[in-house]
Amino acid sequence: MIYPTRLAVLATAAGAPVALLVAVAMPDRWPLGLAWPLCLVALTLADGLVGGRRGRLTLTLPATVGVGEELIATARVEVDGSQLPRSAEVAVATDPLLTPDNDVTTVALKDGRGAAAIVLHATRRGHARVETAWLRWRGPLRLAWRQTIVAAPAETLILPDMRPVRDKGAQLVERHAIEGLLSQAKRGDGTEFEALVEFQAGMERRTIDWKQSARHRKLYARDVRVERNNQIVFAVDAGRQMADPVAGLPRIDRAVSAMLLAAWVALKLGDRVALHAFDSQPRIASGAIGGTGAFAHLRRLAARIDYSEDETNYTFALTTLAARLHRRSTVVLFTEIVDLTSADFMIRAAQLIVARHLLIVVVLQDEELESIVAAEPAEADDVARAVTAAELLRARQTVLLRLQRMGVQVVEAEHDRVGERLVQRYVELKRRNML
Repeated sequence: MIYPTRLAVLATAAGAPVALLVAVAMPDRWPLGLAWPLCLVALTLADGLVGGRRGRLTLTLPATVGVGEELIATARVEVDGSQLPRSAEVAVATDPLLTPDNDVTTVALKDGRGAAAIVLHATRRGHARVETAWLRWRGPLRLAWRQTIVAAPAETLILPDMRPVRDKGAQLVERHAIEGLLSQAKRGDGTEFEALVEFQAGMERRTIDWKQSARHRKLYARDVRVERNNQIVFAVDAGRQMADPVAGLPRIDRAVSAMLLAAWVALKLGDRVALHAFDSQPRIASGAIGGTGAFAHLRRLAARIDYSEDETNYTFALTTLAARLHRRSTVVLFTEIVDLTSADFMIRAAQLIVARHLLIVVVLQDEELESIVAAEPAEADDVARAVTAAELLRARQTVLLRLQRMGVQVVEAEHDRVGERLVQRYVELKRRNML
């Protein structure tokens, strides 16, 4: 397809006053006024025909990328013809899972060949595909665009974000002194019996084994270690409310990133982890897996958690989960508190878990509501919004307090710190042998 450039349109418009003057000054020779626009039309058509006649485009995407990350697509352009252009422009019909930085990317050409990077952002998990692209270039007079639609099939797999694990995993190990837990032999802390040692100053008196001390006529203490092989079940709410964006990413993706960080630390400490995802019904229910090598399998399972439009059914999901757990476990529930009605169903279902297991509820701080409450009102509508937001926050805190009174551990944090706070709570509970 050939069509005029902005230069051709402006040049044609500039000739309109001249044509009008010719028609007024020489009415009998008014056709002469059309000479300028007709000449430009002919030049534009010739420019489009003389320029490169055929263009080809190849698009390459990385095999995988984490949600929320930036990915670079490489566009390679080839233009054939007698008068080769010095540059071309590329526009890509992106998948809804991908968002481009710019609508059009300019590719510099040498001898009709060139390549350029197209910056895209992965906004949701799943298989992202690019099927079609538009390629155009100018003629030598820069009066005409020659455009073609090309098939440029390319795809990438958008996985859960691994940046928290890569960036914060090792830091958390060091910050919370997990090395002592990794050795599994921290004296005076734990429940599993390790050995009988002579009592030393600084040991806790509760570790003294009085029977053995009486037999040997010397104080002996039980050297214990932190219990391993605890079972941690990550229950991820994938209902409609979890698809709402938080700082540009769906709330469920923030939860999955925090879950992977906590799971990586748990596997490092010798515990076993499992995944349970649900919306109106259970969708993913994995068995417990252990060892750091199992983390890749857990990540693949997390990538299958879909964005649902169904309302969350806490009763069905948590009842099913409770029936599957045959030993005491720690259940980490990622969810969102939207209204008191759904929260009441969650609390009732949580009682089934709390009766036998340890339950940790993880929610993200509602920064939008907090900003509305904190903002200085400029008009009456702002006051009404602030009052409504304050009521919603108050109801949210009421639900969290009810959960805490039931014995539920509650973790509420900003979206970029929720993983770190969850790991901190997990390590604290593990040291206190509450898992």
